[in-house]
Amino acid sequence: MKGTLYIVATPIGNLEDITLRALRVLKEVDVIAVEDTRHSLKLLSHYEIKGKPLISYWAEREKVKSEEVMKRLNLGQSVALISDSGTPAISDPGGVLVRKALDSGILVVPVPGPSALIAALSVSGMPVGGFTFIGFLPSKRTQRVKALKDLSLEKRTLVFYEAPHRLLETLADIEEIFGSRMAVVIKEITKLHEEAMHGSIPELRASIQEKTIAGEYVIIVEGRKIKEVSFGEALSEVMALIKKGMGRKEAVKTVAREYGISKNELYEKSLLR
Repeated sequence: MKGTLYIVATPIGNLEDITLRALRVLKEVDVIAVEDTRHSLKLLSHYEIKGKPLISYWAEREKVKSEEVMKRLNLGQSVALISDSGTPAISDPGGVLVRKALDSGILVVPVPGPSALIAALSVSGMPVGGFTFIGFLPSKRTQRVKALKDLSLEKRTLVFYEAPHRLLETLADIEEIFGSRMAVVIKEITKLHEEAMHGSIPELRASIQEKTIAGEYVIIVEGRKIKEVSFGEALSEVMALIKKGMGRKEAVKTVAREYGISKNELYEKSLLR
């Protein structure tokens, strides 16, 4: 009989933010797969979870280490997967193992708990009926700018993670592509120096430049607001884009997506102009 893989969420800062179920699972499983043994031992020691075999499971070695975990699961052992903080496989290692376990017919059980994404959204004041989670943007600027341009027409709230050493660069690129949209930057969620900063992107950039930049950050940006335009105005925009050299289909697609207009109707009308 094969074992069970538990995906266990752990605190993102404050050690009190762990569920009773998570503690029980960590005490009962045969093995714990961790992102960094040094980091996870602090949590396990705090809750007197001792003597458990640990498998180090960091991102660069995920493919290799997942095979070791799979051997344990196929032998019938139960394994808890935890990351340094939050929920495994969400901008953290774990996705490779989860996929392998599912493909092998192994039961994968979520043990929900802390998530920086959800915690940040809950205090953002932004519309959260629908949102788009991006996680970490590319570290290279050209790729980062391209990714932001691809998101520029997204109407839902956007959520990014960012490391301290790239925070100002990323905010500068967000301002360049998104302009003066409203945003929230939250640092060190649940930790001693937790802070949520609200304002326009330019205001936040100016304010953060005067602060000490340290810890992990969540950036939440409002989605694109839809401008109400007539069909004739939308058609004029299509023709203007075509005159600038954009292909007809691409021009129609761009304008239709921006204003929520029928792409087929817009295309047909553009042929008559």
